[in-house]
Amino acid sequence: MASLDILTRSQTTMRAAHHPRYGAPLVVSIGTRAKPQPGPGEVLVSVRSALVSIGDVHVIAGKPYLVRLTPFGGFPRPRRPVPGLTFAGEVVEVGPGVVGCEPGSAVFGEAAGAFAEYTLARPEHLAAVPAGATAEQAATLAWAVTPHKGLLDIGRLRRGERVLIHGASGGVGTWAVQIAKSQGAEVTAVCSGRNYELVRSLGADHVVDYTRADFLATDRRYDLIFDAIGDRPLGACVRALGSGGRYVCCSGRGDVVFGPLGRMFAMAVQGPLRRVPMRFVLATQASTEDLTQIAELFASGAAAPVIERTYSLDELPQALAHVATHRTRGQVVVRIGAG
Repeated sequence: MASLDILTRSQTTMRAAHHPRYGAPLVVSIGTRAKPQPGPGEVLVSVRSALVSIGDVHVIAGKPYLVRLTPFGGFPRPRRPVPGLTFAGEVVEVGPGVVGCEPGSAVFGEAAGAFAEYTLARPEHLAAVPAGATAEQAATLAWAVTPHKGLLDIGRLRRGERVLIHGASGGVGTWAVQIAKSQGAEVTAVCSGRNYELVRSLGADHVVDYTRADFLATDRRYDLIFDAIGDRPLGACVRALGSGGRYVCCSGRGDVVFGPLGRMFAMAVQGPLRRVPMRFVLATQASTEDLTQIAELFASGAAAPVIERTYSLDELPQALAHVATHRTRGQVVVRIGAG
């Protein structure tokens, strides 16, 4: 009877991360929660691996405070106690009305509550794992949607153009270097000296160590600046652009209250005044179409994730603390389930 009770509990519960209040990464604990059940239009996914991003750090900290007003936040405490968004796993059950997403399908994408053995997702935010991808690699693929959109859809990058990528060794930047090279661009990558060999191995034509030189104060002019950091004056960025140059940003650390909103506002004002296209790439949940484009990019061999470290679910607080340093090389993954 005891063994039957254990089996029953294992079928109805799961291990998951939990953050009952906002704070530093160590407020996150790993415990047992009820296993969710899929409702209409939802699928239940057994999570194999999940990406640990700086966005997760912001959500858990509740800073900038603007995060608390988003669907991923809550006031005065987190609305969603299980953090995590980007993952890879296997569909185990589908809810009413779901078509084209069968149990047993290996998928990757985005869903709230990814730092758990099981999570609920919507098929429109999932795609099939490309052949040859490990669970750890697949968990990072959705993160490439931001640089892909920023460079191609918004930045209108064309073959032979000069592109500057600020923050080239991070989770977004490592993807951006590869995507830009896949389009035939001439890439100048900005990173610290310790990451020189890494970004060169990704295909960067030129590497600038920002600790030794002002990468904007040179005679070189760029057709596109893709900014994954957002900490340099916009005026200096504009002066580094050639005729017809564009500026695209996906980050802006800003203050503790509004975060990147200050930079977004400055771009909206200065862009028209300086007659320079300035666009901010907002991190929204990726569609199946977006994710499929990244899967095809991976399958073609044109780009692959750079995974710095892999942690276990029990080590999630340590993984979050590492990502919070803003010194990661590529991406950090948590391995959750078998497979």
